[in-house]
Amino acid sequence: MTKRSLHNWSDGARLLLAAVAAAGGFACSPALAASQGSLGATSTGSITITASVPNRARITGLTDVSFLNQDPATPASSAENVCVWSNTATKGYTITATGSGSGNIFTLSNGSGTVPYSVEWAGSSGQTSGTALAAGTASASLTSTAVDPTCSSAPAASASLIVKMVPADLGTMSAGSNYTGTLTLLVTPQ
Repeated sequence: MTKRSLHNWSDGARLLLAAVAAAGGFACSPALAASQGSLGATSTGSITITASVPNRARITGLTDVSFLNQDPATPASSAENVCVWSNTATKGYTITATGSGSGNIFTLSNGSGTVPYSVEWAGSSGQTSGTALAAGTASASLTSTAVDPTCSSAPAASASLIVKMVPADLGTMSAGSNYTGTLTLLVTPQ
């Protein structure tokens, strides 16, 4: 076979492969290559632009909780609406709560004594009770209704945080002493 006939066969093979691919014979992904313009009175070229973002989440709208002058015979409860946003396709997230007590448990301290509290989470706003959270353990997957990271568009909130103290624990507190602690909430996009 001559060099010329090999060249013609290669051109023919290329045409055949192109025809099969055009007919759907091969699964092809779109080419990501710039198209260069040719020399002329005008010249047109094109480029492909690709963008992506990683999974992200945000929690906003949190406010401090104060149970001041709480009657120790009455349960204490504070529910607040918060904004949780996730940019995943499902808008899914988990919430993990940790306290400032030993081993990250939910406790308040006055320096000489501690008192526990409980934390609940609801996946919608306006709730006064929810699913109890265990310190350091991620919740089941939830779905956010927030359309932007700070709920500046409707809805104004997408979840509820509920903090509670029971009379049995309130009754152990020393009068006139402030008990404080920090609750940390970790949102992980799913």
